[in-house]
Amino acid sequence: MTTKSEKAKELFKQGYNCSQSVLGVFCEELGMDFETAMKISSSFGGGMGRMREVCGTVSGMFMAAGLAFASASDSASEKGAQYKRIQELAQRFKDQNGSIICRELLQGVETSTSPNPSERTETYYKKRPCVELVGDAVEIFEKYLNEQKTAV
Repeated sequence: MTTKSEKAKELFKQGYNCSQSVLGVFCEELGMDFETAMKISSSFGGGMGRMREVCGTVSGMFMAAGLAFASASDSASEKGAQYKRIQELAQRFKDQNGSIICRELLQGVETSTSPNPSERTETYYKKRPCVELVGDAVEIFEKYLNEQKTAV
C-alpha cells in the first residue's frame, strides 16, 4: 500500500501541479470529488499561476484544511480559529523547508513567471525540490489531521 505522500508525488509526476497533487490525495475523504478538486486547485501551481508567490503545495494544504475544518459561517470566532490553523500549518511547513514562498524554495533554480508551464523532463525533476515539497506538505497535513482526531 502506498502512502498519501507517495500518491501525491506520483500525481505530480503525472503532470498535475503541486497544489493539485496535495489536495488530490485528501479531497475525497474530505467530501470533494477528484475532478472538482483538480479544477479548484489548478490556479495555484507555481506559486499561484507561476507567479512564484505562496508555494502551491502550501495552498493545496490550506484548501484541504478548509475542507476539513472550516465552516461556511461568517462568524468572526470561526474565521479566527481557521486562520489560527492555517498559520500553524504554514509555520510547520516553514520550519521544515525554510519558507512558504515558491521563489525562495526554488532559490538557485532558474525559474520563469511565464504562464506557460515548464516541460516535465528528467532534468526538471532533478533540479527542483517540488516533488519533495509535495510530499512534505502532505505529511504535515496528514499529521495535523491525526493530531486533531486524537485531541477530540
